[in-house]
Amino acid sequence: MIAIVDYRAGNLTSVQRALAALGHAALVTAEPQAIAAAERIIFPGVGAAGEAMRHLGELKLAPALRAAVAAGKPFLGICLGYQILFEWSAEDGGVECLGLLPGRVVRFPEPLRSPHQERPLKIPHMGWNAARPLQSHPVLAGIPAESEFYFVHSYHPTAVPAAAALTATDYGLEFTSGAAAGALVGFQFHPEKSGRPGLRLLANFCAWNPQP
Repeated sequence: MIAIVDYRAGNLTSVQRALAALGHAALVTAEPQAIAAAERIIFPGVGAAGEAMRHLGELKLAPALRAAVAAGKPFLGICLGYQILFEWSAEDGGVECLGLLPGRVVRFPEPLRSPHQERPLKIPHMGWNAARPLQSHPVLAGIPAESEFYFVHSYHPTAVPAAAALTATDYGLEFTSGAAAGALVGFQFHPEKSGRPGLRLLANFCAWNPQP
């Protein structure tokens, strides 16, 4: 069973529908017991880090998520669910996050400029962009390196060690748009909204059996 973590962060049913299109049933749940019983976990979200961490605390979900990662269950973080896997986020005045990935999350600087454009880039970073692979990984198997994915975010991870950095994206500056550690992977973009490459990534995750 695949558990989609419901921590009042939104954008859950689109992930559930994408999995259904791939032939995988998934349970949207806020119950720690259901997460403990799941074979693999998807941790999506749209919103702000401070509120998300507060909801995780109220729902008593943080210990269940940490236990699942410690147990080596396949675990996928998406967008906000990726950002709060790191140690700290500058959003909402600064908030301690789950600390499951090394690194910190900061806001894009303003003005943010691209060498290819005269006008400053808009924040949030919204739309299609590439996620350049930095290393091979089963979740990225069969996805062409030039593939583009759908992004919506104003904050991005920084200070991510090279061993954990999985993909990089350029939006005025290069940031770590995907990271991995053991059975844990996460991406800043939305695979469920990214067409064929995104569905391939989700299918890869559903078939992935990390070695202990």
